[in-house]
Amino acid sequence: MNYIGSKYSLLDFLQETILQLTDYKDGDDYVFADLFAGTGIVGSTYKAKGCRVISNDIQYYSYILNKHFIENCSPVDTSLLNTLNSLPGIDGFIYNNYCQGSGSERNYFTDFNGRKCDVIRIELEKMYENNQISESVYMYFLASLVNSIDKYANTASVYGAFLKHIKKSAMKDFKLELLPVIDGPKGKVYNENINSLVRHISGDVLYLDPPYNARQYCSNYHVLETIAKYDNPILSGKTGLRDSSEQKSEFCSKRTVATVFDDLIANANFKYIILSYNNEGLMSLDTIKEIMSKYGTYSFYTKEYRRFKADKDENRNITADFTTEYLHCLIK
Repeated sequence: MNYIGSKYSLLDFLQETILQLTDYKDGDDYVFADLFAGTGIVGSTYKAKGCRVISNDIQYYSYILNKHFIENCSPVDTSLLNTLNSLPGIDGFIYNNYCQGSGSERNYFTDFNGRKCDVIRIELEKMYENNQISESVYMYFLASLVNSIDKYANTASVYGAFLKHIKKSAMKDFKLELLPVIDGPKGKVYNENINSLVRHISGDVLYLDPPYNARQYCSNYHVLETIAKYDNPILSGKTGLRDSSEQKSEFCSKRTVATVFDDLIANANFKYIILSYNNEGLMSLDTIKEIMSKYGTYSFYTKEYRRFKADKDENRNITADFTTEYLHCLIK
């Protein structure tokens, strides 16, 4: 998925830094926690290295993705794929609320793709509730649906708005494609507030990748949240936002971010803590250093990388194409 804050392009930098800090090598048996997991790219990488991974994210679509990546192990039954792809579309919640043909005036998906998403989502839920498929198969196919449908979204990148006209990639007829199964030890995945969760878990390496600015993930990916939950929420406004007040992160507020970060570090029962943050975040680099230094030996590493752009250059006030990513490290 094309995801804000994804660490895909920074994986080598992250792995090199963690190796230098901890001296843990591939195959070493240790507990790695990825508690702002997003699409699960970091946790999946460390599961493949042989780590026991603890994963968490407050967003439910992220929880579903990571339930598959972190908790599923080979083999997982894939025989349902052709059946789901051959189902005729139906008028469900996605079509009725996110497709123009329904009269919703929203243009997130073509009518065909919205209906196909609906029928697959409804069929998965029915089969799971009737014990026709296991939890691992349910999570596998639901995660694959969330990942697949995102490729057909008629947006610039995130779901804060839809495009007026259907773009080329969104015109293609939807086809469910399965995600890979990550070989490695079975981990544990949570869908909780990180500051609550951290008080009840422990391990060796804690990786933190919180939001850097005031943009809430619950607003940027609300459509994927609804597909994952399929809970028929009351929607509001032109873009069809769901109520996500319980998912809003205090890491997205300049007023609260330093306090919740301090609380997180103070209560983290991990020897090594690595924080991803860039030079344009709500917390200053001095604030991060001051907080982390209270709890052990602090150091940092930097790498310049290309900025994520969700809209056209002419619509932005930011002129720099690159930003500097910091890995703030603490040996507690």
